[in-house]
Amino acid sequence: MARRTKIHVGLEIGTSKTCMVVGEVKADSAVKILGIGVTKTAGVRKGEIYDFSQARACLKDALAKAEDASDVEIGSVFLAVTGAHIQGINNRGTHRLPDGEPTVTPEHVEEARTIAREVHIPQDHVYLHPIIRNYWLDGLEHSTTPVGLFGKTVEADFHVVHGIGTRIQNSIKLVREMPLEVDDIVFSPIATAQMALDREQRERGALVIDIGGGTTDYALYLNGAITASGCIPVGGDHVTNDIHLVTGLPFSKADRLKILEGDASADPVKSVGIAKLTDDRGFAEVEVGRGILNEIIRQRLEETLKLVRARLPAGAVENIGAGVFLTGGTSLMRGFDSLAFDVFG
Repeated sequence: MARRTKIHVGLEIGTSKTCMVVGEVKADSAVKILGIGVTKTAGVRKGEIYDFSQARACLKDALAKAEDASDVEIGSVFLAVTGAHIQGINNRGTHRLPDGEPTVTPEHVEEARTIAREVHIPQDHVYLHPIIRNYWLDGLEHSTTPVGLFGKTVEADFHVVHGIGTRIQNSIKLVREMPLEVDDIVFSPIATAQMALDREQRERGALVIDIGGGTTDYALYLNGAITASGCIPVGGDHVTNDIHLVTGLPFSKADRLKILEGDASADPVKSVGIAKLTDDRGFAEVEVGRGILNEIIRQRLEETLKLVRARLPAGAVENIGAGVFLTGGTSLMRGFDSLAFDVFG
């Protein structure tokens, strides 16, 4: 295989699919997608591995597809992880300049950064990555480091992401058995936001919601900085299961009915008539009232979005000037954008 320079590979092992993307970084920092490897996931529930051998087989398949599509021999990946155990919290570190040192030095700033990063986390958790939000000098906010300025107290605000160490290590172990190296680890919604949002949108305020099969991830940006992030262990598979429980349909047919006929909006016109699945001969094998189907879908997705909203800081929704950005397979559901507007306004 011809090896290109500046190759970056992203990997996400999701509940529904395992996806590997190969990109080439250009001189102007633009990224050209060279190939994608996607396979249906097995052995993962709510973003977390429960059957190692099944998940390994899926990753091996995605790797082979990505290499074939890109003509690149992959040796390492940037690994995106998720799961309800991963949390993001904000913390501020404060450092008072010693007497006789009137201007801020890099050492003063680093002391404030160190204090901010040393937030208390549960004993079984590990730090994923601390993200600088902004600096403060004598109570005045700075978007860049205040080195060289006069002041008495320098502060650093960080968004610190952490999660259960053993679960993160399981994902790393899976990757290394390919064998591949892990260049770095990133919380999935933060990686998604970096791709979905530009600088202006982050400045105006934006909420990214990535709703997949087993989880709903979110990342909130206000005034250009990451403000909140997290994961809710609910996704599209829960909608399918609700349809299965109410209608008695097998899970696979409930999922097909959801995808082909469902609508999450509150539009009464969309709930008129009968939703049908046909067999190979064109005969109806499943018939469910659209009103019932759409109500099941809407209730679960509305509840999920409201769970996200409840986790945001007070007043945050009113400051999302750039809007709510929806990603993930479940976001493709008809009427989902209308539902999100109803929840977030």
